[in-house]
This record gives sequence, C-alpha cells and structure tokens, in this order.
Amino acid sequence: MIRPAQRRELAVKAVAMKGVSIALACRAFEVSETCYRYSPKLDDENEQIADLLLGLTTAKKTWGFGLCFLYLRNVQGHGWNHKRVYRIYRELELNLRIKPRKRLKREKPDELAVPEAPNEVWSMDFMADRLGDGRQFRLLNVLDDFNREGLGIEVDFSLPAERVVRALNQIIEWRGAPRTIRVDNVLAREQDAV
Repeated sequence: MIRPAQRRELAVKAVAMKGVSIALACRAFEVSETCYRYSPKLDDENEQIADLLLGLTTAKKTWGFGLCFLYLRNVQGHGWNHKRVYRIYRELELNLRIKPRKRLKREKPDELAVPEAPNEVWSMDFMADRLGDGRQFRLLNVLDDFNREGLGIEVDFSLPAERVVRALNQIIEWRGAPRTIRVDNVLAREQDAV
C-alpha cells in the first residue's frame, strides 16, 4: 500500500523527468490535482519546532518527548498540537535516543595507611559463593594488614553476628587484640569493635 504522499512524489518525478502532463501523472498515480499542487504553509514553523526540540534534547539529555512538549507548551507558551510536535520529534529520530546512565559520584577514599608492626590493624570482610548444587555459602576472612597473614576464615551457609563475635574472640585469644579493625575500608577502634 503506497501512501498518498509517496504517490504525490511519484507524480512530481514523472512530470519533472518524463515530461508527462500534470493531469496524466495525477490520473496514473491516483492523486488529485489539488493534492499535486498543494504546498504546505507551515514549513517555517516546523523548522522552528525542530530547532527547539534539538536544542532541548541537547541541553536536557534525560528528557523524553513528554517533558519537551510540556516545556514548549507551558514554559515557552507555544500552542502547537502534541501530534504535530511528536511527528517532528520522530522525524528527527529523537525517540531512538538512548538515555545516559546515571553515574554515582563517590568520594575518593583515603589512602590505606600501612601498619608498622603486626597486630596493629586487622582487615575483616565477608565473601559469598555457590556450591555445585546451587546452595550459597559465606566466608568471613580476617587478615593482619602488616604481613597480610590470614588470621582466620569462617565458612558456613549462614554467619550470624554471634558466630562472627565468637570467631573474633578466638583469634584475639590466640594473637591478642588489635589496635583497630578495618571493615570495608572503615576503621573501628578496639573498644568499638570488640
């Protein structure tokens, strides 16, 4: 099925390239002569809409058609029909834009201070993995930051707080208490941690 606009273009090409009369071209492509001679009067406005849409989508990359139309209508006061604005929006292929991902801004962490002796700073972290049958298990790792020695590893399907406290108390009985314990790069003093 050929659209009327396409049939009109074919009639115009036939008249321009083949030298066929307008009446014959219109009959051949089933287009009225009124339609053939019609020239849209709103081209300048359409260009203005296109320029405004391009400017908006460049400045506001996360805005879709709805926000652009509401801005043109309510803020700038243009009374254009939403169907017309959306047609131009689609012709500019602005509806195919990919929205940029929002990036999280993170503070730069402090550089890790290297301890000067064993038992000054311990690091503690949890890890998780799955067995071959799909069951998930967790690990608690405790390291001495001075010599990177593994002080303890607790492995189980669940590690509640009591189990973590018990594991830390066993390591403290064996090695003595550290000055600080680092968890996810946050330092906790001995009194707060244990």
